Amino acid sequence: MTVSRVRRRRRDLPLALAAVPALLVGASTAAPAQAAPADDIRVNEVVTTGSAEDSVELHNKGTSTVDLSGWILKDDNNSSKYTIAPGTTLAPGAFRAFDVHGRFGLGSSDKARLYLPDGGTLVDSHSWSGHSSPSWSRCPDGTGAFEAAAVTLGAANSCGGGGGTDPVAWPGAGTIATADAANAFGGDLSGLHQDGSVLWAAQNSGKLWRLVRDGSGGWTPDTANGWSSGKSLRFPDGSGTPDGEGVTVTGAGASGGVFVAAERNGDASGTSRLSVLRYDVTGTGSTLTASLEWNLTADLPPTGPNAGFEAITWIPDASLTAAGFEDASTGAPYAPAGYGAHGGGVFFVGVEGTGAVHGYVLQDSGAFTRVASIATGMAGVMEVQWEPQASRLWAVCDNTCGGLHRTLKIDAATGAFAVTAAYTRPAGMPDHNNEGFALAGADECVAGGKPVYWSDDSNTDGHALRRGTVDC
Repeated sequence: MTVSRVRRRRRDLPLALAAVPALLVGASTAAPAQAAPADDIRVNEVVTTGSAEDSVELHNKGTSTVDLSGWILKDDNNSSKYTIAPGTTLAPGAFRAFDVHGRFGLGSSDKARLYLPDGGTLVDSHSWSGHSSPSWSRCPDGTGAFEAAAVTLGAANSCGGGGGTDPVAWPGAGTIATADAANAFGGDLSGLHQDGSVLWAAQNSGKLWRLVRDGSGGWTPDTANGWSSGKSLRFPDGSGTPDGEGVTVTGAGASGGVFVAAERNGDASGTSRLSVLRYDVTGTGSTLTASLEWNLTADLPPTGPNAGFEAITWIPDASLTAAGFEDASTGAPYAPAGYGAHGGGVFFVGVEGTGAVHGYVLQDSGAFTRVASIATGMAGVMEVQWEPQASRLWAVCDNTCGGLHRTLKIDAATGAFAVTAAYTRPAGMPDHNNEGFALAGADECVAGGKPVYWSDDSNTDGHALRRGTVDC
């Protein structure tokens, strides 16, 4: 559930438990650390306030892996100290963020300083006289001056105005209509995914809904096989309440499992648990226990417990290879055969607190590999959707960004996803807390337009689902 968060950190925060640094791009596949000039490591991004918490990102602009064990981060107070954990390395071109707020607070007029393990040799620093809005980012990465930009912890900085694309009018009808019965779901309806005649919906309270058409252009809960009130979700051991925020299926459809992205266990809501869970939805019981969980928490930058996974979509391997997608873990063209059985595609998850989208190969064995980290240039991502007919990825922000939608495509020159367009919300759509977005298939195109749907987490005026159109 998205909640507006405005926070000003005090410089005199009490010491808390040390944060665990997150593994970011390239580090999981790095070779053993080699000797390299300390000057290759730069303070690359600083976040001093907001949902991403106080964080300092480092970037390796060199050509050799660097061992950061024992290196020290400080603010402007010499007694403040965050010591990087043993065994921490940074591969060439990689980014790694450290959530320092458990050790010290970054104030509105402050510094981020990086020292060698001796504590006296300064490697790099950045100072500022106002809180980040939302991020202080080095542009270009590793070498340029700092400027205000979108939060992209763990990925390349979003330089040049947050993606370089100015929003234009919604590419479809401006009119909006409700698409559910009054108070059918209540609050907390989040991720959506349309799979033909079924609309899947994830609810933050730990429920999954199977919706069918209501005959008037909207959707209603399926009354068959125990779906009338949605089904409760559990982790693989049968415990907990996954805070399900996003939902998708693979090319196999629901028969291959329904995949839910969760940001935490609702029964331990103060702790992040960034997971993708697979559910067999063929039974009739009222509870679904995950057949597999990919817990990705340690592989990503730290987030607040209510600022983690908010979205998920699946892109077929064939679409990625045809477009020349590059595997960020290897720096080479994506080669699906190297990953064994993995469902025939890559899962892309959106992170609310950073606005980043990460691509993962999720193997049937439970192993995973991060193959992409994408900066959307938005303050947050609440939904991602792959539109196969246009070979584009949609990233959607809620009222945090005024209902901004962006599309991304694979750049032929780099093999990476890049923002290609930005759209305002439809003229008839109030600035709702829309956390879900789904597109109909090409078979529903009529007179150049097809249906799209949004889910309003706040259930404004008693309705959680709304419909509109987008150009085919």
